[in-house]
Amino acid sequence: MVFCAEILVDASIFMRSVDPKAQYRGAVRWGGVLLAAALCAACGEPPPEVAAPAGEAGMAFVPGGPFVMGSDRIDEEGLQARYGFTVPLFVNEHPRRRVELPGFYLDVTEVSNADYKAFVRETGRAEPAEWVQNAYNVADGKLETAHVDNLRWIARDYFRLERDTSAMTKEELLALLLGIQRGRDGLPVTAVSWFDADAYCHWRGKRLPREAEWEKAARGPDGREYPWGDEWRFGAANSGDQGEGDEILAPVGTYAQDESVYGVRDLGGNVSEWVGDWYRPYPGSDAQDGDFGEKHRVVRGGGAGLGHYALSVFFRSARRAHAEPGMVSTDVGFRCAKDGGER
Repeated sequence: MVFCAEILVDASIFMRSVDPKAQYRGAVRWGGVLLAAALCAACGEPPPEVAAPAGEAGMAFVPGGPFVMGSDRIDEEGLQARYGFTVPLFVNEHPRRRVELPGFYLDVTEVSNADYKAFVRETGRAEPAEWVQNAYNVADGKLETAHVDNLRWIARDYFRLERDTSAMTKEELLALLLGIQRGRDGLPVTAVSWFDADAYCHWRGKRLPREAEWEKAARGPDGREYPWGDEWRFGAANSGDQGEGDEILAPVGTYAQDESVYGVRDLGGNVSEWVGDWYRPYPGSDAQDGDFGEKHRVVRGGGAGLGHYALSVFFRSARRAHAEPGMVSTDVGFRCAKDGGER
């Protein structure tokens, strides 16, 4: 069986087929085209941020105040023509402007498989299709009570292990399969729709972040280009360039350098993320896009699954992508937010 994933590149969605065996082995190679952006002098320097109030477990507090949102970047290097993109780069980010937000909380990391599995078990919501394809949906108890012959079949045909298990004892095989499951627990959940993500966040007493909140958490008060600064830094985020093999997702929070000034991780890479907003033009924008309106939801952040379409510009914190809210992709996950105020 093949899993169809939508790869989101700025305003474009490229379709590709993904071998389910490869989903947790790693994410395509992203090239590194360095495009740095200068801050808009007219925006000035925002006032100092206030101290954070008492926190929420697993969440970072982003203080209220102004920040720089969007960009005035243009495709001076001709990347659209060079790589054959169907839509102009950067245009839907225009114009660069100052936005004022109240304080809020944002999950430090993306929602993990284990987090989402607890939600599925408690609510009965349908599990992601890829869990059926790679056996992550198999309960530990089922494996523990299975006969060794059944375990060998599960390992070969369901987990799709490419090794001979005929000489393994039940204890050895069980330890191997449970180890695979525990390794998957910490990976970001993917192949969930916007509706799934929204339902999970409400189940947790939270909500999806607003697009402006996500961008402020990534860029800080000074409008930085990437969560760590203004220069692309190879290896700072999970861009799919590290390691060997077909594809790789990293456990949430693994990349310590992919951390914003507020302590939020993985906003630069690993998986792209649903946010709450409809995909609309920014105030004052003259961008034209047939998908503007209440058709698509915004997707933010870089992911490790774009193959030869990958450029460092796709990890920029101002970049906007979008998709129909019912779509699922092995490159898209989410995190949750919560109102904070200045408490």
